[in-house]
Amino acid sequence: MTYPSVPLVPLLINGEFVQSKTTEWRDVINPATQEVLARVPLATPAEMEAAVASAKAAFSTWRKTPIGQRARVFLKYQQLIRDNIKSLAATLTAEQGKTLADAEGDVFRGLEVVEHAASIGNLQLGELANNVAKGVDTYTLLQPIGVCAGITPFNFPAMIPLWMFPMAIACGNTFVLKPSEQDPLVTMRLVELALEAGIPKGVLNVVHGAADIVNAICDHPDIKAVSFVGSTRVGTHVYERATLAGKRVQCMMGAKNHAIVMPDANKEQALNALVGAAFGAAGQRCMALPVAVLVGEARNWIPDLVAKARALRVGPGKDNPDLGPVISRAAKERVEAMIARGEQQGATLELDGRIRNPSTEISAGNFVGPTIFSKVKPGMVIYDEEIFGPVLCVTEADTLEDAIALINANPNGNGTAIFTQSGAAARKFEEDIDVGQVGINVPIPVPVPMFSFTGSRASKLGDLGPYGKQVVLFYTQTKTVTARWFEDDVSTGVNTTISMQ
Repeated sequence: MTYPSVPLVPLLINGEFVQSKTTEWRDVINPATQEVLARVPLATPAEMEAAVASAKAAFSTWRKTPIGQRARVFLKYQQLIRDNIKSLAATLTAEQGKTLADAEGDVFRGLEVVEHAASIGNLQLGELANNVAKGVDTYTLLQPIGVCAGITPFNFPAMIPLWMFPMAIACGNTFVLKPSEQDPLVTMRLVELALEAGIPKGVLNVVHGAADIVNAICDHPDIKAVSFVGSTRVGTHVYERATLAGKRVQCMMGAKNHAIVMPDANKEQALNALVGAAFGAAGQRCMALPVAVLVGEARNWIPDLVAKARALRVGPGKDNPDLGPVISRAAKERVEAMIARGEQQGATLELDGRIRNPSTEISAGNFVGPTIFSKVKPGMVIYDEEIFGPVLCVTEADTLEDAIALINANPNGNGTAIFTQSGAAARKFEEDIDVGQVGINVPIPVPVPMFSFTGSRASKLGDLGPYGKQVVLFYTQTKTVTARWFEDDVSTGVNTTISMQ
């Protein structure tokens, strides 16, 4: 099949956008219409090698670039993103399906990390101890580690690349980025703006691809660190393969986040939060809330929850409905198959989002409406597996202790929340829950960039998270210097001990 009018997505190697010489291409498809927007290459081994070589060569000069100069690049970059946020959101909506409002949020949350990167002068500080012994000082240097790489998912094609390369580059490293092959267009536009902001040739490179490129990133001896966000299956593979090759690795992976709703919660606020967090972005967030645990009398709120979800509008993201399509035909089929399994395994289908007779406006798209199950229990597929679609599972607990035990028994630990007006209940929850990110009357507790993303357990591999103080440690190596200076006419004689008196 030929595509005479469809643009080809380029690679970025050594500061130049180049067309791949590959024979393998993938279509970038608008999930609301099935329109082919572009074709993305699966880069060749030679192109991958060229990208890494470019980054390695650029590192020798970029690592010595003054920290203030690096910061000023990102000061300019954040302004360029701000100036182009509407067009970036429109591109994101076309290729990923999010509503325009949600797409702007995607860009904005990434922009916050770019702003944080512009503060690198305050973040990349070492430590000093004066006179640790007579005339001896000890201090640490946080130095860049070299070529770093990032592998990003389809669901946040603006935010997650902006989690990765700005902080790595601001710390003095160079970077090879592999965007999702399903929606690379907004990522490439962000890369264009990064070059416009002043990132030098070779400091940022982009390769496109699938499993072969992921494996090449894991294996390449010149890549020193890998950041990954995506599924648990792929993330586990990346972590094991890349760490075996001696790399520093952080992997943010799958989730099954729970929200506890206590009977004393503000009912209207809690239900609104549940509906927004469960169905926003068509449920395609690793920080979505696909499980609600209703405690005590809160279990009587299910009809109100269903009514709110039923009122949500489904449609193409460009029309700014409440939720758009899922990313692909395969994703739609998987979500609908999971709904069918939920029914078969005995959960009560309170609201069925499968669209039987779609209107002309949405007939071509990958649309699934809000879906709610009650009487969901561990052991059911819809509870045990990450659906990554607009499906909310409602389970019940008699007490807060029972609800906490249910959540702690789940292997995932990305995020969780509680809705209550009791300070005592909130404090018990935050103390006893074994989950990395906790919301108290906040449904999606993703922290602002001054803090780090702290998912835990099966949702995360690696001990340092993206952005915040933790990521500065991830993208730097600590060098400890112990120094002693003598006046020219002073002699201390030979000392054969290790003591520094």
